[in-house]
Amino acid sequence: MAAAETNIDALVDRRKLTLWLGEHAPQLGSGELAVQMVHGGTTNVILSVSRGAGEAILRRPPALPPPNSENTVVREARVLTALNGTPVPHPRCLASCADASVIGAPFYLMERVPGWAADLRDEHIYHRAPFDKPPYEYGIAYAMIDGLVALANVDYRSVGLEGFGKPDGFLERQVERWSSQLASYGKLYGYAGRELPGYEYARDWLRSSLPKGAFQAGIMHGDVGTPNALFADGPPARLNALIDWELCTIGDPLMDLASFTSGMRDEREPDRVPGKSLYNAENFPTRQELARYYAAGTGRDLSHFPYFQVLTSFKSGCLLEYKVAQSQAGMMSKETGVFFSRLVLECFAEAGRMARAAG
Repeated sequence: MAAAETNIDALVDRRKLTLWLGEHAPQLGSGELAVQMVHGGTTNVILSVSRGAGEAILRRPPALPPPNSENTVVREARVLTALNGTPVPHPRCLASCADASVIGAPFYLMERVPGWAADLRDEHIYHRAPFDKPPYEYGIAYAMIDGLVALANVDYRSVGLEGFGKPDGFLERQVERWSSQLASYGKLYGYAGRELPGYEYARDWLRSSLPKGAFQAGIMHGDVGTPNALFADGPPARLNALIDWELCTIGDPLMDLASFTSGMRDEREPDRVPGKSLYNAENFPTRQELARYYAAGTGRDLSHFPYFQVLTSFKSGCLLEYKVAQSQAGMMSKETGVFFSRLVLECFAEAGRMARAAG
């Protein structure tokens, strides 16, 4: 038996899955079950399943799941189901199963959405031709904002996501949450820490500059970027689906906007490209252009947008430092540590710089 088939058999009980599909996904047909590996990741395994009348994507945790991954799969299924019938471009959830006894872990089925995703490699994000050059790459950013506008305009309560997150006090919790996570790497990985220029200034500024009345609860994707999106072939740029909803919660959707635009140029400094940008920033609109487009589509007041820009850079630095800690502990390669070390330093430097500019 081929190695790939062996891996699939460790992930799927074909007999039990066939019975489950017959009851919960009859649209796939009644023929022999065919299962193929699409992607075997450390967070989720993605499989293609078909029975002659259609094809679907099955997502489940890996055979050796990371902590909390089973709950993550259940949450993903819930949010994708809630978005069914909304204008948000996403893979429709066809069915889900929280019972681990069926295939060995909770899982869900979603439609297979056509399209291409950006490729992150060599410390850069690459888009498929012709979207790797102007004028077409310019439209990719607006296509992404169209998706974020649609998401921000969904009333999370009306689609059944009440209780999915903790919106009360969301902004007030952010600084302590991420600074505490950064501090936890010492205990988790034996990490001694290092000097992080910009970290303390941004942290203190965020604590003292919390905007009053700026928070509007909504659905956050949590990991917005063109590698987590599927685009239609051929211009103009069209977003088929936002994918990879593992970090979705109820928070402030402005954080998605700030995160996505963090690598774009600032029109106050049009010739400066942010050091942490993984995109061809010179081929993209400015942060402000995209923010105005977002505001026009959502009706949101963006007068406090600089706060969210500082917050998302601060958050990214705190999160990504774990890669540096793991590298130093021998859990990741030295090259990975070097790459993320640079990214973290640029995140905190940018957060501190923007905080000083905001006053």
